Formats: sequence, structure tokens, C-alpha cells
Amino acid sequence: MRLFLVTIGVILLVEFIIFLPSAANYRESWLNERVQAARIAALSLEAAPSRMVSEELSNDLLMRAEVLAVAELSDDMREQILPPAMPLEGPMKEIDMMSESYFGEIGETLETLLAENGRMLVIRGMGSGEGRVLEVILPEAPLKRGLTAYAGRILIVSLIVSITAAMLIYFLLIALVVRPIQRVTQAVIQFRQDPGSWTRRLGPTSRRDEIGRAQNALADMEEAVSDSFRQRERLAQLGEAVAKINHDLRNTLATAQLASDALSTSDDPRVQRAVPRLERALERAIGLASDTLRYGRSSTPVARLQMVRLAETVSEAAMEGIGDGGQVSFANEIDPGLTGYGDPDHLYRIAANLIRNAAEAMGEAGGTITVSGDPTRIDFADTGPGLPKRAQDNLFKPFAASSRRDGTGLGLSLSRDLARAMGGELSLVETSETGTRFRLTLPAAPPAK
Repeated sequence: MRLFLVTIGVILLVEFIIFLPSAANYRESWLNERVQAARIAALSLEAAPSRMVSEELSNDLLMRAEVLAVAELSDDMREQILPPAMPLEGPMKEIDMMSESYFGEIGETLETLLAENGRMLVIRGMGSGEGRVLEVILPEAPLKRGLTAYAGRILIVSLIVSITAAMLIYFLLIALVVRPIQRVTQAVIQFRQDPGSWTRRLGPTSRRDEIGRAQNALADMEEAVSDSFRQRERLAQLGEAVAKINHDLRNTLATAQLASDALSTSDDPRVQRAVPRLERALERAIGLASDTLRYGRSSTPVARLQMVRLAETVSEAAMEGIGDGGQVSFANEIDPGLTGYGDPDHLYRIAANLIRNAAEAMGEAGGTITVSGDPTRIDFADTGPGLPKRAQDNLFKPFAASSRRDGTGLGLSLSRDLARAMGGELSLVETSETGTRFRLTLPAAPPAK
């Protein structure tokens, strides 16, 4: 209703602005008609002897012209052509039709509408010859009545037009603006109440205006948030499943660790060489199970920072990541004596994940994985086919970044979390048809005490 009333008010305001020039034009036309009628009445005297007519004829001419008196001025002389039938009494308003301005006419029109009754107008216009001025005296009341009636007609027409236009604009705005905004608002409220519901989802629209863009943006946001909720639900389910099997898994690994302790007493040199690696693998497996459980609970992995032999850690991770090798070769270009500041287990898991991903990406075609770097930077490069566009757009996102059909995309996400837990970062440097390069940055070692 407020919109409807505002529309009517705006249209009436526009009509009022248009009315003022129209009323001024009506007044000018009305006055010109009276002056022209008086001029014609004055011309009728030209045929009369000595330009004299009877009083009866003079009054008849004045009545037909709807004026009270007609005179003509020239220089300092004033010739009474048609004298008034009775003495003229009351206030006089002089109007010079030959010098009125546009805005002056508008002001005079408003003055006429607001003036008191009983006033007379003295109109001066062009006379019968050069230098002559025709003076016409007439009552203002007929002009005021005419302007009032004209204003009434304009008001009625304006009301009809404004109400009709307001109704059209109102219903158009309701259909094109208000209702769509209400639907968007309702969709936002319903989505806030139940983000996972698909039945209340507001779909995209083909509208190209701001409302259409807002609705499409809302639809995209709802889909993105719903996907995020589903991923969180899957992560929660994963965490719950890991929590259920974690106890049994750790018991199994503990049994294997006891067996490795028994093997350590063997005198076989080959067993003695294999046991330390087996023990480290079991310790990492136990830690991995615990960290996976913590990830399912959305906890941040805790880093135990110390100086680590980078080449040795990367080589051990490569043995796990590449497995039996196949057609994949590995080149460790890190200086054997180089150390970096980080968590040994975190570094091992990051390197194993990156090397495993590279080996799986190259597959049976084979290729080379090269690791190089310095104390604060380790680059993992391969000669594989590169990351597809979808994997690049969803890099480091759980369940979305994997380029393999059976992959979960957790590897890169976990690796970046581990890197950040150490105060470093894992990033993609480049990827193309000739290979991919990831970079792990490590924090600088604190100064020795």
C-alpha cells in the first residue's frame, strides 16, 4: 500500500508541475480572446458616422465582447472607444500583454487563483496602428472561474491517470521486484533453518537483472554450502569409523611391535639390518592411526620440531611411496649431510604422500621423481602428465582434489595441514603436460643457544 500511495504522490507532483504552464497558457489564451473581441468591437465603430454609436449599441458591443470598457492610447492621448455602462469601482490589476514573461505569466496565474473576488483587470495589447495601445477593462471573476474549472478538470484527469498508472506500476513492481525478492528472502530463511534440505532450494533463474544475479548467487552459495556440509558429514563419518577401528588397529600394531622386539634378538645379520626399519615403520603406523583419529575430530596435528636429516627422511619416504618401483625412478638430489628444522614424522608423511601421488600419476608409463632443496625448501618434481583442471581448482580440498577415480583427495589436504603445523607451507609451483612440481617450505632453524 505504501508503494501504491508513493506512486500516486509522485505522479500528482509531476502533474502539478505540468499544470502550472498549462494554466498559464489557458490564462493567456483567455485574455487574448477578450482583447481580440474588444478589437473587433472597436472596428465596428469605423463604419459609424463620426465614429459615434448609440448607448444601446455600445452596451451591446461590450456585452458581446464580455468586457466593461474599451479605450485606445496613443502618446499622451486616451480615446474612449466604448465607455463603460456604469461607473467602475473596485481594485484594478494592470496587465501588459506585450511585455509579460513566461515565469511572470505563471506567477500571475497563481495570483488570479488566490485573489479576492471583485477585482478588475486592465489589459493592454496591440492597438489599431503603430504606437497605439488597446486598453480593455473587464472583471477578473470570469477568468478566475475559468481557471478554477480548468484546474478541476486537470485534477480529475490527473487522479484518473495517476491511479491507473499507480496500479499498473504497483502490480508490475509486485510481479517483477517484490515477489522475487520475497522468494529470495524466504529461501534464505529456509536455508538458514535447514541447510541440508534440497526440497526448499531456490533454483537458478534466467533473469539478467540484479534480482536474477542475486538469485543465481544464492543458488550457487546454497549448493556450495550444502556440498561443504556433506563433506563435513563424510569427514565425521570417517572420524567415527576410524575411532571404532583405532583401538583394534593399535592393538594389532602393538602385537607386531612386540614381534619386532623379539626379532631384534636374532643373530641373523639380515634380520638385524631390517629390524630398525621395521620398528620405525610400526611406530609411524601407530602415530598415523592416532593422527587420523585426531583429524576426524578436526584437531590440528601437533609438531615436534627438531633438526632432521632431510635426505635420509626423503629416501625412506620414497621406499614407501614408490613401493616395488615399476617403471618409476627416483633421484634424491638433497645433500646427504643437509639438515632442516621440522617434525621427522610430518616430513616423512608429506614426502611419502607427494612421492606416492607422483608415482601413481605416472603409472605404467613410468617417469622420474626428483627431490631437491635446501634447509628451508624441498621441491618434489615429476615427469608425469600434470594435474587436470578439476584437480587444480580443488587443490588441497578433502574429497575433491584427487585426479584418480578411486582417490579421496585427503593426501594433499593432510600434507598441507602437516606442513602448516610445522610453521611451513605446501604449494603447487607448476604443472603441465611435461610434469608437476610441489614445494614444501620449512621454518628456519632457531639460533643455537
